[in-house]
Amino acid sequence: MDFASRGLRESATFDRVTIHAIQRAAENGIYDIRGWGAKRRVPHFDDLLFLGASMSRYPLEGYRERCGTDVVLGSRNAACPLRLDTPVTIAGMSFGALSARAKEALGRGASEAGTSTTTGDGGMTPEERGQSKHLVYQYLPSRYGMNPDDLRAADAIEVVLGQGAKPGGGGMLLGQKITERVAGMRTLPVGIDQRSACRHPDWTGPDDLEIKIRELREITDWEKPVYVKIGATRTYYDVKLAVQAGADVVVLDGMQGGTAATQDVFIEHVGIPTLAAIPQAVQALQELGVHREVQLIVSGGIRGGADLAKAMALGADAVAIGTAALIALGDNHPQYDAEYRALGSAAGYYDDYQDGRDPAGITTQDPELSTRLDPVEGGRRLANFIRVMTMEAQTIARACGKAHLTHLEPEDLVALTIEAAAMARVPLAGTDWIPGAVR
Repeated sequence: MDFASRGLRESATFDRVTIHAIQRAAENGIYDIRGWGAKRRVPHFDDLLFLGASMSRYPLEGYRERCGTDVVLGSRNAACPLRLDTPVTIAGMSFGALSARAKEALGRGASEAGTSTTTGDGGMTPEERGQSKHLVYQYLPSRYGMNPDDLRAADAIEVVLGQGAKPGGGGMLLGQKITERVAGMRTLPVGIDQRSACRHPDWTGPDDLEIKIRELREITDWEKPVYVKIGATRTYYDVKLAVQAGADVVVLDGMQGGTAATQDVFIEHVGIPTLAAIPQAVQALQELGVHREVQLIVSGGIRGGADLAKAMALGADAVAIGTAALIALGDNHPQYDAEYRALGSAAGYYDDYQDGRDPAGITTQDPELSTRLDPVEGGRRLANFIRVMTMEAQTIARACGKAHLTHLEPEDLVALTIEAAAMARVPLAGTDWIPGAVR
């Protein structure tokens, strides 16, 4: 129907999505829960462009001159830091939110690409540990599945204080995904909704975090790097506190980061964009004199090689992918469009990860659905995607005359909008103006 020809005009404030949300809340009396991440448009990496070499800069020859991609994570205090071939890592996603086959596929793909993957809430599975060359163990407020043996079996430990999709909030795992195996690992009743704590039970501030990090180092004989993950909010202060508490690596997760399940109001209205958070984190590290000594991993809406290169130009040492990794495995694939539509969604729109009915067999505990994911094939697809991301970033770095991805810098970037220029602290394209900068 041509609504405009009938003189009908949609409200910018009360558009059809908003009207539907009000009607759903009025009918059901409960808030909306979903997965994925923020869907609103916020300033992101698309609002930045690289300044490739021409006369004033010389590019590197793509097939004759090397452009390095390797990264070392956790060398500040750990005896055994992680040495990765690529700065693309896999973010923490739990067994429970994902199927065991999906966790295995993530391990296989990361290992094939020469990088690390991360456990997520709920503990370590044999499938994931067995297929992961580098496995980071998440230490979360819930303590679900936590035991010292798994800490020692990991290659690094990530203390999670916040997540980009829900900083200040705990995780959710609805009852339909809590099978006997998941319940046993988490010491929970079968089939009952699980809500993780929003803060750690045994400390109340950064001084206590310092003590906890020392405990973790003692448990692992000072061998394993200790990461601290924060959701992007008061980033400048949080990064400084994490470093002072002893973090080897800071993981910064912007509001575009995904989740298996949380309140929609959290996803869309809490936290700040990844683009705005990175310069704050880098400033904090630089003021403490530890930029590059304490590595910065950035996550939250990383989609490809251009995003990787831009994050590193702003000062990151590596990135972590979550939603993109699931899509690489087969999430939202068109081959399942009819089944997604039967669930009230469509391929490319499916975000009901909390329901456990994913036709791709990734965000489910249903034994029949989960068998659809071949972990070997899924791992191959993920490794291909990581390789492509890395090569794309190399292509950009060479065009900017850089012999390593870490040599990219803010001077290589300009912004397309005033908002992005102010957030990223780079000039507006065609000018030397950085909004808000002191001249």
